[in-house]
Amino acid sequence: MIARCCLRPLATGLLAGLALAGCAHSQALPAPSFEPVAGFDEAANARLAQFFAETKDHPGRKVAVFDGDGTVFGQVPHYLADECLYAHAKAHPEKKPEVIQAMLPQSNVSHPYVQNRVFFFEGDTLESVRELGERCFRETYPTKMYPPMRALVDELKEHGFEVWIVTASPEALYQGFLSRELGIPITNVVGVKSVLHGGRITNRIIAPVPQDEGKLEAIETFVQERPLLVGGNSRGDKEMIEYAAKLSLIVNPDEFVAPDQSESVADYAKKQGWLIVRVRDVAEPGFPGVSTADFKIKQNKPHE
Repeated sequence: MIARCCLRPLATGLLAGLALAGCAHSQALPAPSFEPVAGFDEAANARLAQFFAETKDHPGRKVAVFDGDGTVFGQVPHYLADECLYAHAKAHPEKKPEVIQAMLPQSNVSHPYVQNRVFFFEGDTLESVRELGERCFRETYPTKMYPPMRALVDELKEHGFEVWIVTASPEALYQGFLSRELGIPITNVVGVKSVLHGGRITNRIIAPVPQDEGKLEAIETFVQERPLLVGGNSRGDKEMIEYAAKLSLIVNPDEFVAPDQSESVADYAKKQGWLIVRVRDVAEPGFPGVSTADFKIKQNKPHE
């Protein structure tokens, strides 16, 4: 009895000591250091190093949000969403021909167009559209992930950030391959989505549609935290890039002035002090190009 009574305080004290030692050890672990991103210039890496230093002790959720096409992976000569959809339409001409005909005269960055992409998949299961996106990526876009952006995403995760993708492409089509390629939860890929019924896609679009100002609204609605860093690549990402609390980043901004604008996206980004990075994005030799060859969709501009 005496032995048992004496052992209990001893065991308790020993466990407490081990716990305290473990806490001291964890507290002594150094914070991850910033590894310069290969492919970004010295000035860009200096801005990123400063960003990570400033956000090291940020309380609460640390969130970074990126656009998809043209931001974390290539969009030349076509968006994966278009090339995949039109290749599928060519292989299955009986599937939603009325939706295809409605899309062809529309701008492929307009709200009606990005919703029509989802309408094309009405009736398909969520899993079948995810698998279609995976297959399109494997067969046509496997080399199109931007190595510097993948490295930046890895660096953010190493520093305790949640990484989200907010895209105007169909959510179901992009969730599988982007979550796998970037190592993020599948639900952190937010795109144009509709109500699911019985596991199938319907024509009931869920607002907000993440295009233009809708991307900012999508962050507020689905991410529910103001991001410390936001990255995009085009005028359609402007509102969400400007929502960044600490660092606004833009990839390959266009130098030309659009007819409805007074300055280029690149000039605007410079004026606002955004971090501008350049990543090579050109058409791969032998790229199928169904979007252009069969449906006359305009090609995206290459970036050498």
